[in-house]
Amino acid sequence: MSWWIANIIWIILFVVGTAVVWIREVDGAGVTQTLELKLFAFIVLLIAFIFPLIIQVIWLIINLKTSKHVL
Repeated sequence: MSWWIANIIWIILFVVGTAVVWIREVDGAGVTQTLELKLFAFIVLLIAFIFPLIIQVIWLIINLKTSKHVL
């Protein structure tokens, strides 16, 4: 159950972060956002979310293997 809750939280954070990147016209430094800068910011956000994704997949595999040993 906690695996699903953690995944839902990560998905919500990713969607909100992506929306912020695509909607903003000017970033925190005052630079006007072009398509290239938005794509770069999105790639940085994507890389930041790959690490929790890897942890979630490992967690799922461990949970599936331990549940099979219990049965």
